Amino acid sequence: MVCRISELLVASHWPIVIIGAGQAGLSAAHYLWRDGLVPGKDFIVLDAGAGPGGAWRERWDSLTLGSTNHVADLPGFPLGTPDPSVPASAVVSDYYSRFERELELCVVRPAEVVTVNSPTPGSGPLEITTKIDGERIPLSARYLINATGTWTHPYVPFVPGIAEFEGRQLHTANFRDVEDFRGLRTLVVGGGISATQFLLELATVTQTLWATRRPPNFTSREFDGRWGLEVERAVRSRTLAGLAPASVVRTTGLPVRQDFRDGVESEVLVSRGMFDAILPHGVHFPGRVGEAPTTSEGLGPSASDHLALPESWQPFDHERVEEVDVIFWNTGFRAALNHLAPLHLRTPDGGISMETEVSVKDDRRIFLVGYGSASSTVGATRAGRIAARELLKRRTRAPRART
Repeated sequence: MVCRISELLVASHWPIVIIGAGQAGLSAAHYLWRDGLVPGKDFIVLDAGAGPGGAWRERWDSLTLGSTNHVADLPGFPLGTPDPSVPASAVVSDYYSRFERELELCVVRPAEVVTVNSPTPGSGPLEITTKIDGERIPLSARYLINATGTWTHPYVPFVPGIAEFEGRQLHTANFRDVEDFRGLRTLVVGGGISATQFLLELATVTQTLWATRRPPNFTSREFDGRWGLEVERAVRSRTLAGLAPASVVRTTGLPVRQDFRDGVESEVLVSRGMFDAILPHGVHFPGRVGEAPTTSEGLGPSASDHLALPESWQPFDHERVEEVDVIFWNTGFRAALNHLAPLHLRTPDGGISMETEVSVKDDRRIFLVGYGSASSTVGATRAGRIAARELLKRRTRAPRART
């Protein structure tokens, strides 16, 4: 069910507030529900989206289930085998909607959480300000499960001249249709899976140019279950140390698929290095500087002492200017945690010190799910379960589990 605004106003203090109704938030809600907590009474879910689906709701139509990474099942509610040709946004939005109805979750949307504050650092109620229909509404919580993910916080690195570019700039989050690029020379920036897939799509309608800071991190090993566990272990080691999570592609790598091999052979998937300045109608490449790197500087399971596809790394030898009409930033996302800034959780290294995979070391009231190693769909489901379990242990009176 969807909570009415009047319900939120009547009960302004909540034992538990969940921010975000994506994979991690819904997973946490399920495990609270399974242990006897009542949605709309013992906990409430605030979601900034216009409807169910989380970040999947915003994906482009050409991203079908057959072309995307695996969509993990929500706990106790299998997705099944939908048509792989259907847009992932439609499938997942419907799937999450059915899940919310099944559990009769109390989801308030669209509800944007503006700030989370605490009169007494580390203890007492958390003060939450949320914006609903343009009105700022205060509420408070004993515990907070933050599941805001990364989609609403796209990252674009600063490059001198970025504000002077007269063409079009967009980020992965803003992509809608390949036809928008027809006939326009497009510079794709970034070495992740999105950049490689977009390059192959765009090459059918326009001329492309690929820029990456490091050699593309193609990884020879098989992307199996063991690989996934090693990825999460590598990311978790950084977050537990209070470091900011590394970029996804540095840890996961890129699979050596046949379509990627073909893309390298056709020179579509060949990086020309990184530009160091943006001009009104193009970008400036400094040319190959110093020793050519022999690895992609991967982390965790993607670390290697050689390049799996060395032909994919051919930076320009000499300084040159390349004219482009579009700069397409596929440079990733950062954890959407700005609303938690008043709590001063960040370390000097830019991360957040974590006691466990989901619990904040310096504030036992707060759980971060969908952060660090829990940012994948599989990891997010697990993180929701762990957060609910740890939170229930901290409650003075744990409710009786459902039978």
